[in-house]
Amino acid sequence: MKTASIREQFPVTAEYAYFNHAAIAPLPRRTEEAMRAHLDDAMRHGVHGYGRWVEQHEGLRRATAAMLHCDASEIAITKNTSEGLCAVANGLDWRSGDVVVGLDSDFPANYVPWRELQNRRGVRFRSLRLRQGVLQLEDLDRACKGARVAALSYVHFLTGFRWDLRAAGEICRRRGCALVVDAVQGMGAFPISVKDAGVHALSASAHKWLLGPEGCGVLYVDSDWMPAVEPVEFGWASLQGFEDYRSDGGLQPGARRFECGTLNSVGCAGLRASMENLNQVGTDTTSSAIHALAERLLEGALSRGYEAAAPRRRDNGSGIVSLRKRGLASADVVAELFRNRVSAADRMGWVRVAPHFYNTVEEIDKLLELLP
Repeated sequence: MKTASIREQFPVTAEYAYFNHAAIAPLPRRTEEAMRAHLDDAMRHGVHGYGRWVEQHEGLRRATAAMLHCDASEIAITKNTSEGLCAVANGLDWRSGDVVVGLDSDFPANYVPWRELQNRRGVRFRSLRLRQGVLQLEDLDRACKGARVAALSYVHFLTGFRWDLRAAGEICRRRGCALVVDAVQGMGAFPISVKDAGVHALSASAHKWLLGPEGCGVLYVDSDWMPAVEPVEFGWASLQGFEDYRSDGGLQPGARRFECGTLNSVGCAGLRASMENLNQVGTDTTSSAIHALAERLLEGALSRGYEAAAPRRRDNGSGIVSLRKRGLASADVVAELFRNRVSAADRMGWVRVAPHFYNTVEEIDKLLELLP
């Protein structure tokens, strides 16, 4: 796909050099059109368009399965990453003394549900710590000994460290530990094969690297592990035969058991469009483009006296590069960038820059020229 045709799908490029995909991504034109078409259908036809909305739901499950290399029956539609993680964390049959491995500096969505199990269920939270902005596989190996679940973020929201999921999954298999992944900062940008990696469950929101709308997300639960996760919310749509308003059919056989009621149909239409477009582009293409932009950014920033939150290699780098410079407040740097129509984020004293595949070298160079 040519750069010009890709850029045409992102009207935000007329306004900004946009590097805030780790926060909220701008909607592609195709996604906005899909959502507008759904709203027009709902306005003109009301309930008589419902069959088309159901097909949007099914299409989203298929697109998600294609991206994760799993079966569509293993995909549930959620509101966000947190809802999916909470469904897994609260649905397991915990015993007092069980251990969950997680990162103490992770985004709260991926440690609050697990940490809270300490108070309510007697579960112990065993903390991993970053070393120079990254996590070491040997640290994970030690921590997973005797643990029941390892709750890992595919990409760290601040340092940009990205797990080798296959290596992490092999450790979890050897330790008899389930692997649950918060994929919100990597899904859509980098390849994920849940079966190859041995991921038991994975959750992500639409509004970051998937380039979709807020208020919609996806949850993968491996079919073999699914019986271990009891739904914590039961509703009419959780049951077989719900289309006929039956309440005696038992749980849905697949991940739809975690969908307890009416879905965000307009969000599903948008996320389906975004995800199908990303599948068409391919994660080999998106990841290669993101790597090139991030490496250029990092090299240029280091030459200007900035430091990075983590060292970067191709096997652990992501779309997130966080920078700072002694004597400069990150909020002031971000404000100066924004005055010049460059969008980045101030996060915990760091300037977080997060380019996606449609960004250009020229936009990276503009940012570098503006760095104080």
